[in-house]
Amino acid sequence: MFLYNRVNRRELKAKADQEAFRRITVSFYRYVHIDNPAALRNTLYEQWHKLKVLGRIYIAAEGINAQCSVPEHNLDDFLLQLYSNAVFEGVQVKKAIEEKGSSFYRLTIKVKQKIVADGIRDETFDPADTGTRLDALAFHRMADQAVVVDMRNRYESDLGRFTNAICPDVKTFREALPKVVQLLEGKNKQNILLYCTGGIRCEKASAWLKHKGFENVYQLDGGIIEYARQIKQTGLDSKFIGKNFVFDARMAERITDDVLGSCHRCGSSCNRQANCANQPCHTLIIQCESCSNELNGCCGEKCLDEYKTSKNRILQ
Repeated sequence: MFLYNRVNRRELKAKADQEAFRRITVSFYRYVHIDNPAALRNTLYEQWHKLKVLGRIYIAAEGINAQCSVPEHNLDDFLLQLYSNAVFEGVQVKKAIEEKGSSFYRLTIKVKQKIVADGIRDETFDPADTGTRLDALAFHRMADQAVVVDMRNRYESDLGRFTNAICPDVKTFREALPKVVQLLEGKNKQNILLYCTGGIRCEKASAWLKHKGFENVYQLDGGIIEYARQIKQTGLDSKFIGKNFVFDARMAERITDDVLGSCHRCGSSCNRQANCANQPCHTLIIQCESCSNELNGCCGEKCLDEYKTSKNRILQ
């Protein structure tokens, strides 16, 4: 068999829409030394292809970062297979908060230099010296008496965030690390609570802050996904409001009904995110239905003109 996808997205989407079974979106990560990332990549692709698993997975010598869509009837086999590998034994697998359509249409497993691009080139930095993990309830209790920091990008925090969080104005995690150190200047002895989508960015960020001299660094174990699940079970009011941005076709999961974003064009209250329909741009934007219809899904008039020109060229 071929150990990569050979079908275009349109066909894959049509196939997914015709599936008669339910899928569950899961995610997991682990920082662990992997001797041969390429060999592991091929093994996982062959195993997961047989189970009809879809998703986006990054593997590197430093570990794995995975988001997967698993047929519900194959979930037990998927987990059994996963945990039978010593590399993944006991890894925390998080289930999606809500399912609304397919999250992935293909299985993509890539070997990378790092599972999250961080830009760190400090040989004295110890990524294993991470902050203290807090479960959802402990984080919930501490949040009002500590400095809460969102380790995600601005386009994520614009949709949803903890009510009193510091949200760095950055586009990448690489930018976030030095920015957060700058924003926390003078707070070296205070309790610092970090959070992100599923926890992986906080692993690196908490170790980085400790490396930079911050003494009391904590991280939300399992990220927003696990926080939302646990808080919902307890019946407590969530201190994370709005939507949790996710890196798949669903775009976001609703945590509360609060609408924090605004349409980048007209300014109306809006939590709807989409990529600009003009493929050379493809910028992620917050855009209301009205503006989207007016601009054919493009981010502005310039992209709309380019989009129409490209469509006309295809039709000719």
